[in-house]
Amino acid sequence: MASHIEKITLGISKILESSPGVTEVKFEAIPPAERQTIVSWEQKHKCTLPEDLKNFYLMTDGFLMTWSVKVDDRPIQVGSMVIKSISNLTRLRSTSACSLPNAPTLDDLDDGSDEEGHPDRPHFTSKNVIFELDPCNGNGKVCLVYKTSKPGEVTPDPSIWFLDRALYWHFLTDTFTAYYRLLLCHLGLPQWQYSFTSYGLSQQAKQWMNMYKPITFSPATPLSEDPETFTNKLDPNKIFKTKNKTPVTKKKLPGPSAGQKLNLTPSKNPALSGAATRK
Repeated sequence: MASHIEKITLGISKILESSPGVTEVKFEAIPPAERQTIVSWEQKHKCTLPEDLKNFYLMTDGFLMTWSVKVDDRPIQVGSMVIKSISNLTRLRSTSACSLPNAPTLDDLDDGSDEEGHPDRPHFTSKNVIFELDPCNGNGKVCLVYKTSKPGEVTPDPSIWFLDRALYWHFLTDTFTAYYRLLLCHLGLPQWQYSFTSYGLSQQAKQWMNMYKPITFSPATPLSEDPETFTNKLDPNKIFKTKNKTPVTKKKLPGPSAGQKLNLTPSKNPALSGAATRK
């Protein structure tokens, strides 16, 4: 069982257990899904699961891992990593927001516009077929998004998107494997998906991020082909360069004798010096 957990979590469980303050790292061992269950799901929704997600379900029918931090001698859950089982992989439909008549639907809230230079964001219309992978503890939804070429025909190779609480879409990854690595690398920290949005994390989420930093690089700074782009060009030898000076030892001169105290500034003019002596 230990090797099975380490294989599925890619060793993240050991990292969390060794982190300061972390307690109660829990992993729910879930049996693999039956192949017939996956086939039935695909037939029901007329969608083909990508191979990486299908292989994941054949290894474990869903994923649930949580970890807590001990505060005032009691554990408080901080991290949560969830992927729904194949039977709970439900479709987001454009139903009414509430049960009132004439209530707005998701179609009404969709402005139908796309940002130039970015992947075409999903729509709640017939353009896309959307399934919820992770409810994100009420902070949004991570979704598996298919495009439709014709009414009733779904194209393969879905992508992973994050739907925030304002019903705005944010692109995450092209494949489930890439998303799964993001999930583990961010340790399931609260609201970690908002680091992929333009408005970023809340103050509370930033505090948790600062305490338990994700094992990943920032997506806002993509890798460049120029290796000098991320090279520290500051030379500390030049910044903190000092001139080599010969140290001078200052000697304390002896004080004047009792008979010389009146003549503190002897004159260089001998005539004046003699006059002072005659006086």
